[in-house]
Amino acid sequence: MKSYQILFLFLAAVITPSKSNSQIFGGRCSKQDPNVDACLLRSFNNLLNYLKSGAPEVGLDESDEIVIDELSIALGGGPDGYRASFKDIHATGVNNMTITNVRSDLETHQFQLTLFGPHISAKARYRSSGVLLLVRASGGGDYWGEYDGVKAKVYFRGAPYTRKGRTYLKLQQLKLDFSVKDIQMGVENLDHSSSVLQAALNLFINTNAQELLKEMKPELKRDLAEKMSRFLDRILAKIPYDDWISDEEEEEEEEEE
Repeated sequence: MKSYQILFLFLAAVITPSKSNSQIFGGRCSKQDPNVDACLLRSFNNLLNYLKSGAPEVGLDESDEIVIDELSIALGGGPDGYRASFKDIHATGVNNMTITNVRSDLETHQFQLTLFGPHISAKARYRSSGVLLLVRASGGGDYWGEYDGVKAKVYFRGAPYTRKGRTYLKLQQLKLDFSVKDIQMGVENLDHSSSVLQAALNLFINTNAQELLKEMKPELKRDLAEKMSRFLDRILAKIPYDDWISDEEEEEEEEEE
């Protein structure tokens, strides 16, 4: 009998989280609070700080990287139009992002988060074809990018459902957009290319950095939205909605009954 008790205590220690969901959010926010968005701002930043050190329970390892498989851009049409693809993209510095503003509509379970990151670096494998600056620019090499003043807006909407007597949110929609204040980027270690062509490419890239980012944006937004949706879905399925949002009016009515 004693061995069963020891086994039970061991399982309880393993299964029970070391930190409650409410503590992860830094406490619950009241739906009736006129400053609920300020409370949610603190809560989401508490959650963000918790996730930065890794959260295996939602499948997140400690990492400062976002990895994107591939992006591509196209400049100009015709057979000589310039095409470039970027593969195995690794972006670092995302852990320095903070949430600066929250807007919510708790009746319809809609949230908009504004995030800011001072600096993000990116590296990738680069391959291009076609003509650029009147020169055939076919080949490959290494891409690097330094992005300062990254601002992002993330909108998501959920639908409430009940599981085992608790209220959860199911992600229904997520959209995002972002901007970068200053960009420096370039290519190096080009295959079968002269230093003159590499210098010309880097001059063109940095002179037109915002336009090139604009070309990358549609694919980049789709990829990031898919990754964020999968991740947010896991968090919402793990943490009950009533662990971070309370309805004081409902609680008071229940007590009076």
